Amino acid sequence: MKEITSIELENHLKTGKEVNIIDVREVDEVAAGKIPEAVHIPLGLIEFRLHELDKSKEYIMVCRSGARSGRATDFLQIHGYNATNMIGGMLSWEGSVE
Repeated sequence: MKEITSIELENHLKTGKEVNIIDVREVDEVAAGKIPEAVHIPLGLIEFRLHELDKSKEYIMVCRSGARSGRATDFLQIHGYNATNMIGGMLSWEGSVE
């Protein structure tokens, strides 16, 4: 599984690199704050929203600690998507949130 640290992701955002972030946490978790560029798709809905994703793009998967986003990353990779797990999840995120 491909992985990225929160610091690496924050550096990508600061330098203007195009990133596609998917936050797979539940609604109440996201309400407490998410990475501004992230799209919210709860883990349980990923399989039903695959049509919204583009196999030619890379997706960075984010959750609270990295476990659910790891499952989402595995699921997407099995289905032919380019997905990377942000290890440590939002617990390790020191950047801005909305």
